[in-house]
Amino acid sequence: MGRVARNTKLKIGAWSAGLMGGLALAGALAAQPPGRTITVHINGADYGKLPTGLKVGDTIHWVNDDTVGHTVTARDHSFDLHLNPGQSANLTLQKDGTYQIYCLYHSTMRGVLTAAAR
Repeated sequence: MGRVARNTKLKIGAWSAGLMGGLALAGALAAQPPGRTITVHINGADYGKLPTGLKVGDTIHWVNDDTVGHTVTARDHSFDLHLNPGQSANLTLQKDGTYQIYCLYHSTMRGVLTAAAR
């Protein structure tokens, strides 16, 4: 009988520790400010002025204002957005670092995005 009671206490203790750890993590995540959303308009086969000061969790809203399709493709293959004329897509930066981007269809369309840790 003592054995059952001790196992029950161990299970409750482990569950309680897990709950407290989860609450601490949730509090830390809630304390971080939400990421920004920055819009970039593609026009004239040009990405235009790319955003600076990006942080992990920021979202870039890409809008293709051109009459032809474009891509926003990372050289490291971490993302590859295909945008038909008039289309838009969101890219949320998941990790810090430098991303070299280009368009698969237009060799002159190149740029660099840099994201810092939050």
